[in-house]
Amino acid sequence: MLRHVISPQDLTVKELEDLINLAKDMYSHPSNYSEKCKGKKIATLFYEPSTRTRLSFEAAMLNLGGSVLGFSSADSSSAAKGESVADTIRVISSYADIAAMRHPKEGAPQVAAMHSSIPVINAGDGGHNHPTQTLTDLFTISQLKGRLNNLTIGCCGDLKFGRTVHSLITAMSRYAGVRFVLISPDELRIPNYLRTEILDAKGIEYKEVNKLEEVLPTLDILYMTRVQRERFFNEEDYIRLKDSFILDKDKMSLASPDMLVMHPLPRVNEISVEVDEDPRAVYFKQAELGVYIRMALIYTLLKEAGKIEG
Repeated sequence: MLRHVISPQDLTVKELEDLINLAKDMYSHPSNYSEKCKGKKIATLFYEPSTRTRLSFEAAMLNLGGSVLGFSSADSSSAAKGESVADTIRVISSYADIAAMRHPKEGAPQVAAMHSSIPVINAGDGGHNHPTQTLTDLFTISQLKGRLNNLTIGCCGDLKFGRTVHSLITAMSRYAGVRFVLISPDELRIPNYLRTEILDAKGIEYKEVNKLEEVLPTLDILYMTRVQRERFFNEEDYIRLKDSFILDKDKMSLASPDMLVMHPLPRVNEISVEVDEDPRAVYFKQAELGVYIRMALIYTLLKEAGKIEG
């Protein structure tokens, strides 16, 4: 059966659990999977720049014994000549066994999936979805906390435009006992649809605050994102608020000894480099674990498509 992953919601909680367990086994016993996708190819179709996502997909397929083809910008593809996403994926379907697509336009990977004869994985479409980042986040939490339920998660920074935060809130809202602390300037609070359709609709406990320091002691996980100057209507507001959302050593001293600090990366200045040596800072580990959850996803989709044996 041909299966695509365009949104984190495309996977049930049971399927997420199976993927995470598979990724854990791949992480612990990588040699057992080193030829599972031998002879298979992934096409990485990246219409906009990426470092971690593209390279982690490629590393994942190479770790499974497969090979990689693709492009890293629209300028180096026939999109520069005006070729449609639908036509591109039709052609790529005869070259590769599975595809990962990043595109600046929301919905482009969904269009690709509708015209594809190979599994398509959304590697990020505009401000819409980034399901494998969400899978990485869930895997990281599960691996380092040992659970996905009964957690207090602080999301800090740009909560209005940050697709990684939107996906994380949506995904984690499916687990029991999860509470959110939403830390942002008033200008960058979460969109109303998340508040009404996810948090309120599911009766999930949450609060919205403007200061990081006052809530740090209560958090199991702090998920940091960048507060961008361009999101503010005036420079005075940005200057007034920007330091409230920079994590440094002094703020870390207020946090629980077992709180995890996560970040989808790239980081700019929202986490001071002095925090990197703190054992609670796991954002680089998070990037490493992203390879294994992508391995699990590629392997699972190829197996479901009948392209490899289980």
